[in-house]
Amino acid sequence: MLADGFEVGYVEQDGSKLRRPLADVWSVRFEGVAPVRAFESHKGQRHLPGLWWSSTADGHIGYESWLERDHVMLMDFDPSVVAVSSQPFWLFWMSGNGKGLSHVPDYFARRDDGSAVVFDCRPAERRRPRDWEKFEATRAACDQVGWEFRLVGAPDEILVRNVRWLAGYRHPRHLVEPIASGLRKVFSAPRPLMDGATLVGDPIAVLPVLFHLLWLHELSVDVQVPLHAATMVSPGTGQ
Repeated sequence: MLADGFEVGYVEQDGSKLRRPLADVWSVRFEGVAPVRAFESHKGQRHLPGLWWSSTADGHIGYESWLERDHVMLMDFDPSVVAVSSQPFWLFWMSGNGKGLSHVPDYFARRDDGSAVVFDCRPAERRRPRDWEKFEATRAACDQVGWEFRLVGAPDEILVRNVRWLAGYRHPRHLVEPIASGLRKVFSAPRPLMDGATLVGDPIAVLPVLFHLLWLHELSVDVQVPLHAATMVSPGTGQ
């Protein structure tokens, strides 16, 4: 594989299909491109594709498996991620024996500092030798243009359960005043979750707003441990 032998194929939002040398696309806003592959479903398939409604993008992002869905969800929850696209481009290159190879990474994410991350999602037990060749080529291509490359597997189960629960309240309709202002005031100092919620009002009305503020990181909990009534809630980084 030549060091400068990569080409990138992508689809602009208007449907235009382009294929250019990697060196010429480092400034392309891949977080805004259309997927290069359709998210197809058929009877008997192993994976379960679908669409995740992203509060970050205020729109849908495709996934091809539940593993990808979990990582899209975690990116949506990550306050440093400002945009995500799925199936963002084809990467083309030649192998050492002259064979043409290609790969489509799963996601392209843009951070708030302008940096970019390319994701491939694959369970550790399903990474075959031919997959590793593609992952390493993708990593090499990303290195050339200053993007980070992440090969991710199954995320922490507790983290996923907590974030999945909060994601159920990610829609802006849960930002209800004056409840939200009351919660920000009550949790201006760390306090157990249910204790603080009951100080603001009826938990049936208050808890959805509280979970939305946790999703927004306006309030904060340790998502690495199970979420429960006594979980300590603190001021967050999103205020």
